[in-house]
Amino acid sequence: MDILIQQIINGLVLGSMYALIALGYTMVYGIINLINFAHGEVVMVGALTSWTMIGLMQEGMPGTPGFIILFLALIIACVVAATLNFVIEKVAYRPLRNSPKLAPLITAIGMSILLQTLAMIIWKPNYKSYPTLLPNTPFDVAGAVITPTQVMILGVTAVSLALLMWLVNYTKLGRAMRATAENPRVAGLMGVKPDMVISATFIIGAVLAAIAGVMYASNYGTAQHAMGFLPGLKAFTAAVFGGIGNLAGAVVGALLLGLIESIGAGYIGALTGGVLGSHYSDIFAFIVLIIVLTLRPSGLLGERVADRA
Repeated sequence: MDILIQQIINGLVLGSMYALIALGYTMVYGIINLINFAHGEVVMVGALTSWTMIGLMQEGMPGTPGFIILFLALIIACVVAATLNFVIEKVAYRPLRNSPKLAPLITAIGMSILLQTLAMIIWKPNYKSYPTLLPNTPFDVAGAVITPTQVMILGVTAVSLALLMWLVNYTKLGRAMRATAENPRVAGLMGVKPDMVISATFIIGAVLAAIAGVMYASNYGTAQHAMGFLPGLKAFTAAVFGGIGNLAGAVVGALLLGLIESIGAGYIGALTGGVLGSHYSDIFAFIVLIIVLTLRPSGLLGERVADRA
C-alpha cells in the first residue's frame, strides 16, 4: 500500500507539470486550430533560463534564501518564455494563418528543431545539474514521502490553474478569448482585436510552460537542450486525452496520464515478469493516446472548438 501511495503522489506531481504544458497546447488550438509543436521547447527555454539566472544570483547575491532566488529566476524565465512565444507567433505563425493547415504544422515542427539547436549552441549540449534551493527533508505521508519541492509543484500548479480559470471566465480578456475562439471575424466586428487576443494566448501559454519547465528541472535536478521534447509530447497526449480545446479536459487528462504513467512504472516489472522495467514508463502515454484516438477521438470531456463561420 505504501508503494501505491508513493506512486500516486509521484503521478499527481508529474500530472501537474503535464497540465501546465497541456493548457498551452489546448488554448492555442481552441482559438486558432493550431498545434504549436514548439511549445515543448518553450518549456526547455524556461528551465535553462532559470538555471542561468540561479547561477548568476548565487554568485552575485550570496546568502540570499533559496526560495527567493528560485522565485526571481522563475519570474525572469516567464518573461523570457513569454517574449519568445510572442515572437514565434508573430514571425512564424501569423503569416500562415490563412494558409492550408499543413503549412503552420510543418513550420511548428521546424521551429521546434530550430529552438533546440539554438539552445544547444547557447547552453551547450551537456546536462546541467539544477541546484536544490528548497529544503530536502521529505514529509511522511502514510508511509510514503513527498519532498518540499513536490509540495511546491502541487501548490504552484493549483494556484496557476485557478488564476487561469478566473482569467478565462471572469475577465475582459477571457471574454475576448472565448469570442475569438467562437468566431474571430464576428468578434472583430464587435470591437475585439483577434491578433491581440491570439498574442495574449501565446504569452499566457508560455508563462505556464516556463513554470512547468522550472518545476520539472527542480524536481529531477537536471536541465538540457532536449528536455522539453518528451514532456511536450506527453502534454499534447494529455490534451488530446482530455479533449483538445477544453481547458478542464487538459487538466483532467494530464493528471490521469501522470497517474497512469507513475503507477504503471511501479508495477510494470511485476506485470510483465521482469521483461519490462520502470524505464519503459514512456510507453503508457502513447498506449493511452492510441486507445483514446481509437475509441473516443473527441477525448474524455469532449472537444470544445467552435465551428468557424
